[in-house]
Amino acid sequence: MAKKMVVFCGSDHVEKAFPPFMLSGGAIALDMDITLFFTMSGLNIIKKGGAEKITLKGAPKTLPGFIDLMKEYNVRMIACSAALPLVNMTEKDIIDGVEFNGIATFLALAEEADIVLTF
Repeated sequence: MAKKMVVFCGSDHVEKAFPPFMLSGGAIALDMDITLFFTMSGLNIIKKGGAEKITLKGAPKTLPGFIDLMKEYNVRMIACSAALPLVNMTEKDIIDGVEFNGIATFLALAEEADIVLTF
């Protein structure tokens, strides 16, 4: 059974936006089951056109490139439905391939995970 990693992505600040994807790339290499949970300003990462605005010089990939990698390897990406109205977004603002759930889903996933990271 694959180890499970859940990552809480709560910020679009560049130093917090990139690490979840870099660590997920390593977890993919280890055949882990990965879930990325986006909330508050972290929702800007998965907002249509949002990832393109967050750049890190020297990063191995752009955020859109990392997002494509996550989709390619079936990484589960969840947008916090309760936080969407708090940041003036709706489900229509979020990129394809992302599901919508609340904090109870995050907590249930975190309870079962081998690794839980927060950014």
